[in-house]
Amino acid sequence: MNIGITLMIVGMITVFVILLIIIQLSNLLIKIVNKIAPEEDVKPAKAAAKVMPIAPDVVEAINQAVAKITKGKGTVAEIQSL
Repeated sequence: MNIGITLMIVGMITVFVILLIIIQLSNLLIKIVNKIAPEEDVKPAKAAAKVMPIAPDVVEAINQAVAKITKGKGTVAEIQSL
């Protein structure tokens, strides 16, 4: 019985130490990669020049749906067609 408990404790400590080593090596790898290849600034694409108008009945349906879902507390600030 005593050997089993000792083996369990040694095994748990070993797993814990190995996980700590993996975490530290992962953080080191992240720092190295960020220095070598920093994230590029991605410029957003310009919005399409042609904007399609949204039908008034669709706008009203959206407003009513938002009002019903939010129980009158939410409002629609902007609607964009995709």
